[in-house]
Amino acid sequence: MTEIVLFHHALGLTPGITGFADELRHAGHTVHTPDLFEGRTFASIEAGMGHVGEIGFGTVLDRGTRAAETLPAEVVYAGFSLGVLPAQKLAQTRPGARGALLYYACVPLAEFGAAWPRGVPVQVHGMDDDPYFAGEGDLDAAREVVAQADRGELFVYPGDQHYFADPTLPSYREQAATLLLSRTLAFLDQVQ
Repeated sequence: MTEIVLFHHALGLTPGITGFADELRHAGHTVHTPDLFEGRTFASIEAGMGHVGEIGFGTVLDRGTRAAETLPAEVVYAGFSLGVLPAQKLAQTRPGARGALLYYACVPLAEFGAAWPRGVPVQVHGMDDDPYFAGEGDLDAAREVVAQADRGELFVYPGDQHYFADPTLPSYREQAATLLLSRTLAFLDQVQ
């Protein structure tokens, strides 16, 4: 099956993230979940982003890059929200990427100084009224990435929640989360 590096969101490596990784493992995939916060977790996006402000976005990216260096190059990079930064950077810049799964966020291609690599499929998932995804330019960036990819898919779900696929949080939306997981598994089946 497929080998995946899954980067967590601003709450840290929470049970919601490890639970999602377990869903992928149950489908037969190998999933690595690097801890970009070195064991720290947070109860809110604001608190987690406050921590990122203290350590710096560069540190988050460096930790993600270092975690991937110990793994084969032929992996799928996945990230939830903040975790999209290292996932997208590695998918764009590390030769050998098998694909990218970007949940709740996307950044402009120019952020990492490279076009989307040929032959690397990508899926982006977010909600149409999410103030972070739709309101801060991520949706526009997702359209740009998907348009450049040889095989790109953008899935926009109705709603205004950011962490909508995490059943451990009040923002969970079961119908959208079920679709996200189903589409993710179909993507992973195609990149094997």
